[in-house]
Amino acid sequence: MTQKVAVVTGSSSGIGFETSLVLARNNFHTYATMRNPEKGAKMRTIQSGENLPIEIIQLDVTSDKSVSHAIQSILSRSGRIDVLVNNAGYGLVGAFEELGMDEIKEQYETNFFGVIRVTQAVIPIMKEQKSGLIVNISSGAGRFGYPGGSAYVSTKFALEGLSESMAYELDRFDIKVALVEPGFVRTNFSSVIAKKSQDPDSEYSKMTEKMAERMEVMRQNASSPELVANVVLEAVTSRNPNLRYLAGKDVEQWIEQKKKMSDKEFFNMIKHSLS
Repeated sequence: MTQKVAVVTGSSSGIGFETSLVLARNNFHTYATMRNPEKGAKMRTIQSGENLPIEIIQLDVTSDKSVSHAIQSILSRSGRIDVLVNNAGYGLVGAFEELGMDEIKEQYETNFFGVIRVTQAVIPIMKEQKSGLIVNISSGAGRFGYPGGSAYVSTKFALEGLSESMAYELDRFDIKVALVEPGFVRTNFSSVIAKKSQDPDSEYSKMTEKMAERMEVMRQNASSPELVANVVLEAVTSRNPNLRYLAGKDVEQWIEQKKKMSDKEFFNMIKHSLS
């Protein structure tokens, strides 16, 4: 049987890093892609020590040229792509009123349009081979909003809608789509605070402080990136993968509460948790 080929974006750290390792350890020939391959030193050390089938490839999801070059390079080397894990992303933090248009565009360029670029480059390959699985790393934030997260949350809501629609369209070609929705994860996930939100005189400063304090408490009980990577593995090794996978006890609890509550009740719960 031909060894399956996986492509993972944003593999220099966190969920992407662990997902690349987990897939390689389970006999996927894994292309760990990252914007800056110099950040792949740790992965190279592990790859060499364990003799894992990992190759590090430069891929910047915000660049059409970089995406095209990387995917064509992978195709020429392996002849196929069985799994695509869209993981690259970061969080823009700040009250919506204070977000600059350029900041919002940059957030979407990576978190949403980056997924579109890579996925549109891979779909024709999967169609040709009549099989494939696209795994999009979403978030609990793709199911509900919270203060200070309007930009990040909206990219994840968009990703959820995109993925669900794609799942219908691609099913006839035996290409499956799955969303993995982590809660808080213990990683060095990149967060950028909007410029105006850094002003201590901001009308939203107290809200931002409360949210930061609350998130710090939640991070102490956060899931490991290995847990999320193993959920990805569950999806890619399933004969009939689910559309959605929750990853973490915290997000499981939040979604269960959201199911049981009215929108107003859930809104008040979030609001009171920050008072």
